[in-house]
Amino acid sequence: MTSMRIAGIIPARLQSTRLSRKVLRDIAGRPMVEWVWRAAAASGLMDPVVVATDSGEVVAACRERQIPVVMTSPDCPSGSDRVREAARQIDAEIYVNIQGDEPTLTPQFFPPLLQLFERPEVEVSTLAVRCPPHEFADPNAVKVVTALDGRALYFSRATIPFDRDQTGFSGYRKHLGIYAYRKAALERFAALKPSPLEHIERLEQLRLLENGITLYVAEAPADTIGVDSEDDLQRAEALLRRSAAT
Repeated sequence: MTSMRIAGIIPARLQSTRLSRKVLRDIAGRPMVEWVWRAAAASGLMDPVVVATDSGEVVAACRERQIPVVMTSPDCPSGSDRVREAARQIDAEIYVNIQGDEPTLTPQFFPPLLQLFERPEVEVSTLAVRCPPHEFADPNAVKVVTALDGRALYFSRATIPFDRDQTGFSGYRKHLGIYAYRKAALERFAALKPSPLEHIERLEQLRLLENGITLYVAEAPADTIGVDSEDDLQRAEALLRRSAAT
């Protein structure tokens, strides 16, 4: 594992549009953001692991639970911008953007993400898993295709690659929205304007590819449940309660 200093940053906006106040919603006795922080901190690979927020209520909830937290501007247009702002308060060589609505993350997700930085050509890393069949055609399950060395070629809400001859191809890969950046790549990415393909697909990571920033994809140990709805919340809670019982 790389010996570089790595910081984990969890952007946590309270006023989410699809599910109100979701980062503080209770899941199996803890607010969602605490589950995310505990998984990241337990990996032992990042120091510090902090929550970045523009909400005094989130700050209070974190301090009550002894979770490190930094304040960021309410004007940050995206989680990546919030990560960059927080990164300017924390000295590190690699910054991990950990989604605050992924309560089913475990410590095992971070080694494959960070091991890629043993390769000097890697500027940004992310994760993917084999896409389950029921999500092949789901535009909310983002697909990724890579070169043989793991470099991302494209991300899409469409089902890519297209199985033209209907061979029964089932090797689609689903992207998981966790990223790690070298410091210079994070600064460059956040300074760039949204790109044309990013606008079309509504996928921020396409800004990297369109501007020639290399992005490499590692295999995650499992899928996750990103929480955007009440149904997602219930599924995440059921999974976490089952895990606690084993």
